[in-house]
Amino acid sequence: MLNRVTMTENTSFGFPFAVNESGRINATGGDEAIRGKIIQVLFTAPGERVNLPEFGCGLFNLVFEPNDAILAAAMEFTVGQALSRWLGDDILVDGVNVNSSDETITIEIAYTKKQDISKQAVRIHFR
Repeated sequence: MLNRVTMTENTSFGFPFAVNESGRINATGGDEAIRGKIIQVLFTAPGERVNLPEFGCGLFNLVFEPNDAILAAAMEFTVGQALSRWLGDDILVDGVNVNSSDETITIEIAYTKKQDISKQAVRIHFR
């Protein structure tokens, strides 16, 4: 017996990809789907995907650099460019703000969903 996933225009596979108790693939939509796509772009290193080697932003490569203003500026640029390139059909990146203090880096991404022109934000902490 085949389990089918009915996907609408506003639905995508859940992130991380998972199968629920009934054996069906988890699907998400709306804000959750956009957040999942943002995380996929940020946490995928270029070259990691065989069929799309340019996908991602190499964020983890920057995390091991010295934690200073230069790193913050590089991260803001890299994240902003990657999100605009890979999610440009879904969101408009309003701004990327990187704060670094001691061993912690916080990335805050402000964006506008193109579907309903609502403003959202995602915040990620690295320690």
